[in-house]
Amino acid sequence: MQSRRRRRVPGSVDAVTPVRVALWVFVAALIIAPLATVVSLGASGRHVQRLIDDDIATAAVNSVVSAGLSAVFAVLLGTAMALLLDRTDLPGRAALRLILLSPLLIPPFVGAIAWTGLLGQSGMINRFWTERFGDVLWNIYGGDGVIFLLTVHSYPMAYLIIAAALRKLPGDLEQVARIGGAGPWRAMRTVTVPLLRPALLAAFTLTAVSNLADFGIPALVGLPQRYVTLSTMVYRYIQSGTADRPLEVVSTIGVALLLLAVAAVSADRRLARRGRQLDGPVTEPQPISLDTKRIPVGVLAWILGLGSTVLPILALATQALLPAPGVPLTWENLTLDSIVGALTAPGTLVGIQNSVLLATGAAAVCTVVGLMLGVLTTRTDSRDNAGLDLMAMLPQAIPGLVIAVGWLIVGRYTGLFDTRWVILCAYVTAFLAIVVQAVRAPLSTTSLALEEAARSSGASRLRALRDVPWAMTVPAAMTGGLLVALTAVRELTMSVLLVAPGTQTLGVSIFNLQQAGDYNAASALSLIVALVGTAGLGLLAGARVGR
Repeated sequence: MQSRRRRRVPGSVDAVTPVRVALWVFVAALIIAPLATVVSLGASGRHVQRLIDDDIATAAVNSVVSAGLSAVFAVLLGTAMALLLDRTDLPGRAALRLILLSPLLIPPFVGAIAWTGLLGQSGMINRFWTERFGDVLWNIYGGDGVIFLLTVHSYPMAYLIIAAALRKLPGDLEQVARIGGAGPWRAMRTVTVPLLRPALLAAFTLTAVSNLADFGIPALVGLPQRYVTLSTMVYRYIQSGTADRPLEVVSTIGVALLLLAVAAVSADRRLARRGRQLDGPVTEPQPISLDTKRIPVGVLAWILGLGSTVLPILALATQALLPAPGVPLTWENLTLDSIVGALTAPGTLVGIQNSVLLATGAAAVCTVVGLMLGVLTTRTDSRDNAGLDLMAMLPQAIPGLVIAVGWLIVGRYTGLFDTRWVILCAYVTAFLAIVVQAVRAPLSTTSLALEEAARSSGASRLRALRDVPWAMTVPAAMTGGLLVALTAVRELTMSVLLVAPGTQTLGVSIFNLQQAGDYNAASALSLIVALVGTAGLGLLAGARVGR
């Protein structure tokens, strides 16, 4: 036993050391390098005056306001959703949960196209309202539309975080409050919700950082009303060529986004440390009965759920099946020409091919490297484990826009610029943490006894790691890789900045069609993406039920 302990002292050199060195080289090349280039180019401040003249202050305020308010609304919706679906006897909870989670698998820019078909100036709802009352109900274009759509596409993630924390709270705490005379809703309000504070803060931070650099929604819904954010400002500098040194200019914006993200994460960590941790077994809470309100609340929840998910898809279908915008919706006007034309267009075929290739490649790389990182940082003793883990997880708290700017710069000096490989590198940088987290979760609750048994049988340290934790967490790593593929295939923010002729992805193809005014073709492709995402959610739910 003493000899084994000596081989595991921090800093010892054995067969694991080359693997550790290789992982550090990988992390340095794909994470540290692009982020360091953004900071080195943008921190000089040479272009601050240029950005001030271009009204970057307004763009920054718009970004912070839209990200902050949408995160607040997402957390409120996610909390209400978690309490209703997981702590009450609401009818049809399982099916309603799937419906309300569907925006998670529909790209935000696709959702933006769908909602403009409903609440745009000539959208279905506004046309119906105008014919009867003479004015539009609500024009979704502008800052309020950006906040609304960011909320719609971020509340499912907030719900998943809050619901996971809710399931870990002991139900007997509520029971004690109810024995003391509190009603079920008062017990939930005074006991359960305060204990969810760390999860609420985590959900707010994650959604705010994600929404801070979202590009598709502000570009499609905000720019028509001149609602400029930092992400659309970066895109304008890269595409317009109006700046003498565009990479330095956008790096300055990238540093600003990075500072905002770091401030948000730091505040979240500081507040989370004040949270209360509960130890001990978790008892199953008793569902709260809605009594006579069960049916009315259920009907209202289903109306809101179907209205927020099914109506946008119907709007996409309507736009996709009509020959041109503004054509009346009648049986005689329905046609498949837009769908066939969009699917057979050369740009679409290239976009689909590139998206599949890049998503598959990113998933494969992240699965292998994430598995190695997760096993090494949780099952070995080394002084650099904390640093390696921090570097691997850092991109999760950094807006994708900053990562894209970093790879724009690195691509200039490595020969990757204007190739699909630079997009692949950006995907790996941004999504590696997904697999690392998936691997670390099961390992954090698994004993070292099996590895010690393997070592006692004569296995080397590397062999023991490969045969026990590596083999044990391969399914978790593959699940994380699948999530990487699903995330990468719908990505737009990074792709639209790194795209070059012949390297466009499916998301960029849809965005370009929308920007060019070919709304029917854009809706046709968006409809296919939305239906595939919804089908994927149904398959995932079916697989879980079948277990």
